[in-house]
Amino acid sequence: MIIPARVRSGFTLVEALVALMLFALIAAAGTAVLSVSIDNRFAVRSATDRTAGLQRMRSLLKADLGQATGRRTRDRNGEPHPLALTGATVPDGPVLVLTRAGWSNAGGAGRSSLQRVEYSLVGNRLERRISPFLDGSRPGPPQQLLSGVTDLTVTFVQEGRDSPGPTMGPTGSTPDAVRLEFTLAGYGRLSQLFLVGGGR
Repeated sequence: MIIPARVRSGFTLVEALVALMLFALIAAAGTAVLSVSIDNRFAVRSATDRTAGLQRMRSLLKADLGQATGRRTRDRNGEPHPLALTGATVPDGPVLVLTRAGWSNAGGAGRSSLQRVEYSLVGNRLERRISPFLDGSRPGPPQQLLSGVTDLTVTFVQEGRDSPGPTMGPTGSTPDAVRLEFTLAGYGRLSQLFLVGGGR
């Protein structure tokens, strides 16, 4: 009598290789999807941060220029600056300098409520600096507002006409508006117009 061979259970080598190949394909697809999701998340965060930085810059410039005054300041040698609001006067110097009102003084310190504020383009960074005192003091540490800024120009709008410099007279009159035009990485050419107020 012939006894039939026991039927063995399990996978053959070919079946195991096919299963491994399918698992590898699924794992590769999942890794690709996860990588794209992470890249998109970082891209969205970067774009959001840049948009927030642009909005902060706009808010600061709007507040500074909205409270600009005609009060001229003095340099470290005691010489008065010709204008209280001016653009670039020397290469690599500030692109916008102004005196603004509205500096809060909750602690009642013995200082003025006016501030001297300057904006500078350092490399490709737009920076804002304030001076602790109006006259004869060095600007404080810079506050970086935007990076990736190139080709920055500042013009002053008076009676509907753009001028590279303000025409502020001894009466303390100020331009009607200040226009900033610059190229921002990821955005292209931008033009921003800010009204100049009469700070007191």
